[in-house]
Amino acid sequence: MSPEALLAIVGMAAVTYAIRAGGYLLATRLPETGFIASWMKHLPGAVLAALVAHAITAGGTAEALAAAAVAILYLVTRNLFAAMAGGVLAVYLVRLALGG
Repeated sequence: MSPEALLAIVGMAAVTYAIRAGGYLLATRLPETGFIASWMKHLPGAVLAALVAHAITAGGTAEALAAAAVAILYLVTRNLFAAMAGGVLAVYLVRLALGG
């Protein structure tokens, strides 16, 4: 292995560790109750919803049908994992049927 590649790997590992350690240190200083705690608790869901909403609106027929399949599956099963798996399967099958 070349010295440049080793240096790049060590550098990337150091940056990754610094980011994770910084996040941990920041998280230990956040309040556990109140508005900020509630906001932080709901943040991952909001980010996921934003990503999914963009994929649905920017996508085509397959994505729209998959979103409908996810909604129906979740309403029927009340199982989020089953709904997400069904959505992935729906996108795959519709894209396969539409040829792309």
